[in-house]
Amino acid sequence: MPSSTPESVSIEAASAQPAFRGRSAWWDALIRLRRSRGALVGAVILSLIVLTVLGAGALTEYDPLAINAAEGSQPPGPGHLLGTDILGRDMYTRVLFGGRLSLVTGIISVTFALALGVPMGLMSGFYGGLTDRLVMRLVDLMLTFPGILLALVIVAVLGPSLLNAMIAVGISASPTYARVVRSTALSAKNEAYIEAARALGCSNLRIIIRHILPNTIAPLIVLGTLGVAGAIIAAAALSFLGLGAQPPQPEWGALLSEGRTYLRTAWWMTAFPGLAIMVTVLAINLLGDGLRDALDPRLRA
Repeated sequence: MPSSTPESVSIEAASAQPAFRGRSAWWDALIRLRRSRGALVGAVILSLIVLTVLGAGALTEYDPLAINAAEGSQPPGPGHLLGTDILGRDMYTRVLFGGRLSLVTGIISVTFALALGVPMGLMSGFYGGLTDRLVMRLVDLMLTFPGILLALVIVAVLGPSLLNAMIAVGISASPTYARVVRSTALSAKNEAYIEAARALGCSNLRIIIRHILPNTIAPLIVLGTLGVAGAIIAAAALSFLGLGAQPPQPEWGALLSEGRTYLRTAWWMTAFPGLAIMVTVLAINLLGDGLRDALDPRLRA
């Protein structure tokens, strides 16, 4: 990944293309992103989903936790757009409020994975030697377990709850971020501008934060965007197994778990939460694919 810092731009390239000086690589990436129909569709759908779940309180008159047994198991209709569950709770309301939990779970899980994986990758790639071997052996050990299996083990140790599910998903995803950051740090630390920074007396910490870390932003944006989709699915799987969100929390995976027993008689209890997961993950993946293409350094002019 080429550096986005001024030191990495050669004098020859700058003089050969004077008209390009005022245009950053990020602006070029934004232009390419706007040309991607899939990314635009994903961004629009995701924006609508985010606005909908954030404004859930204004879009429904029902309480997602209020029980009304007299209206239990009603099919979709005028009074209840997506029907009701066996306790008479409005499914439209619960899907909307469940979207808040699912999106927050995905974002927090990825943030936790970044907080663990980025420092590990930076230290491993920059210092090398024994530090690199120790960190990579730990990463390799974590990668020997499938992500969902590692998350299951962590939740089993910490106890079933939505917070612990976020932590478990974040820990299980952190090795991927560590490996990506390590590869970027390995290639960046041998650049001429790093040697110049050392000659000027910059400390290792300043070099890592000021010069190495910015090179990892582009791949981390792509990986993090796609990681949110994976985190939503993983958290929903844990909630489906009873290890994530606990009743009566209306998280999408928990809603699927509640409705699976009544799949033949009340199909809407699982169909609409499952559809919400599918559409959200599809939108995030479309946006992530567009970001990957837009930030690919091989496509830069």
